[in-house]
Amino acid sequence: MEFALVLLALSPAALDALGWTFADRKRLLDHFLRSGKAAQGIGPERLGTTPIELNLPQRDVDRLQHFSRRELPKGASNAAMLDRVLAALDAASHRHRAD
Repeated sequence: MEFALVLLALSPAALDALGWTFADRKRLLDHFLRSGKAAQGIGPERLGTTPIELNLPQRDVDRLQHFSRRELPKGASNAAMLDRVLAALDAASHRHRAD
C-alpha cells in the first residue's frame, strides 16, 4: 500500500521526469488495485509476510524498477518494504528476460 501511496503523491513534474503520463500512473495503480483485491482473503496477521503477485508487462516492470530506485526512497518510510519491492522487481525482470 505504501508503494501505491508514493505513486499517487508524484507531482506532474516528477511524472514527467520519469517519462510517465497520468495514464501510465493509472495503469500501474490498477495493477496494485487488482493485487490488493486478491489479498483481501489473507488474514491481517499474515499480510505483511505473504507475497502478493502482480502480473505486469516487462515495460511496467522496467518503469517500476526505475521509479523504485529514483523516487521511492524519497517517499517511503519503510526501508524493509523498499528492499522487498526492489528484490521482487529484479526477480520479475530476470524472469521476463529469460522467457
